[in-house]
Amino acid sequence: MSHKMIVICAPSGAGKSTLLTRLKKDHPELVWSVSCTTRPIRKGEDHGKDYFFIKKESFEKQIADQEFVEWAQVHSNYYGTSKRFVNEGIEKNWKMLFDLDVQGVDSMKKIYGEGAVVIFIEPPSIEELEKRLRSRGTDIEEVILERVKNARRELLRKNDFDHVVLNDDVERAYKELKALVERILA
Repeated sequence: MSHKMIVICAPSGAGKSTLLTRLKKDHPELVWSVSCTTRPIRKGEDHGKDYFFIKKESFEKQIADQEFVEWAQVHSNYYGTSKRFVNEGIEKNWKMLFDLDVQGVDSMKKIYGEGAVVIFIEPPSIEELEKRLRSRGTDIEEVILERVKNARRELLRKNDFDHVVLNDDVERAYKELKALVERILA
């Protein structure tokens, strides 16, 4: 299998976005998988670059038409990965980078097996993760509590992934992540 799919998975607040931003800058050859979502656009995000922001009705039609490799309802919104995008990447031999939740990873592995290499970003602790979520100032209390509950559940699965990177120190974690990705791409 010559195509490479690197899948990053992490609970909300694990510091995944920070690590991904640096990885994309250092490895411009990685083609970012832009997911579809029904969640509202956040300040600083761009449609088509960060996500494809689509209406719920449209998303549900695409589910019915089986146009997603994986999709899930997370934190009351839909997220999904377009089959067309992934298949085009495989045809063109792209080195693809994905950001998926645990359910999404399960679907990717089921379809693409060893072609999808999964790296789980682990927060130093649930307490630290909750602190990071609160410091963002983007979510209401119920959403924060839901994300913390989901994180506890996701952490139980950490040994199901190909690699685990502990994000206790962003510099150290990034070095480890970058080295892992470079080994996978080699």
